Amino acid sequence: MEELSCPCGGNHVWLRLEVQPNPVFEGDTLTLRCWGRKNAALSHVNFYKDRKFLPFPKASYPLWKGIATVKSSGQYTCSGQVTHVPQLGTQTSGTVKVQVQELFPPPVLRAVPSPEFHEGSLVTLRCQTELHSQMSAFQLLFSFYKDGHIFKQRGFHQELQISKSKEEDSGLYWCEAATDNGQVQKQSPRLEIRVQEPVSRPLLTLQHVATGPAVGDMVELLCEAQRGSPPILYQFYLNEKILGNCSAPQGGATSLLFPVTSEQDAGNYSCEAENSVSRERSEPKKLSMDGPQVLSTPSHPKWLVPGLPLSLLGLTVIVAALLGYFRPWRRAEHCQNEKDEGIIYSVVYTAPKRRKGE
Repeated sequence: MEELSCPCGGNHVWLRLEVQPNPVFEGDTLTLRCWGRKNAALSHVNFYKDRKFLPFPKASYPLWKGIATVKSSGQYTCSGQVTHVPQLGTQTSGTVKVQVQELFPPPVLRAVPSPEFHEGSLVTLRCQTELHSQMSAFQLLFSFYKDGHIFKQRGFHQELQISKSKEEDSGLYWCEAATDNGQVQKQSPRLEIRVQEPVSRPLLTLQHVATGPAVGDMVELLCEAQRGSPPILYQFYLNEKILGNCSAPQGGATSLLFPVTSEQDAGNYSCEAENSVSRERSEPKKLSMDGPQVLSTPSHPKWLVPGLPLSLLGLTVIVAALLGYFRPWRRAEHCQNEKDEGIIYSVVYTAPKRRKGE
């Protein structure tokens, strides 16, 4: 095997340093040997890297041996005394530069066709790296990990397929490439995989105090899709006319709170849930009214007429405050209303229940 050594011109160079192998790759056994002039015997031999002393591994004296890594690159020298010429004192060799080459670059994990895909899809994870051209006779072993746990043990295949993917397959993945003797191991950066779950058919619930609300009563439309990857967009309908919409960034439910202002508010209500995968419509719910259908014209003086909308406003504020008080686990969301500006309404977003372990 070819040697790396310092130039040995002149009669005053008593030591030379030999480094093997050449070239040096990660995982190789790096061997340093200090030679005396004309193979003269040496004593008190020491080795240095970047002018720092290198301790001898066990049972290697007078050679220095170690497993090469990229950090092994540097400037090496050796020192010692020529046994038969003690008056020379300690001599130092010339410097040998060692450059350790990468056996293979750190792998990169890729998801094909994309790290975001629909539930039930087939996705392929590829652990991409390549051996140095001079070391192509070697073989690498590949492992795959998910959320800190082994997902697939070491094998020769660089790819891993996830068929009929489920939402539970979402998580942080990475891969590891290693030599068969385990001397060189490298991991890829983390890759987030997200399996998009379609929304389930939402359930619409009409909530009000009276069994059949009358004009002036407050009614709440609560819409919730039990399953589906967030964000979820909800829309509310009355007889196919859009009442309003709201986004649930973390999933969960939304509700539309509004006052019954006329008999035209009776009819078939429904809601729709939509995410990046699918769209589903709820079963319609009918709202019937059994109280006074139209507000009667008051016979009060004109100065009392403006008090009617203020009473309605006050009733709305009180009901909304009570809902907020008895439902502290909700938080308000800004949503778009499709109804007339004169109607008071509110939309509430309900955060999803936490799963065990979250």
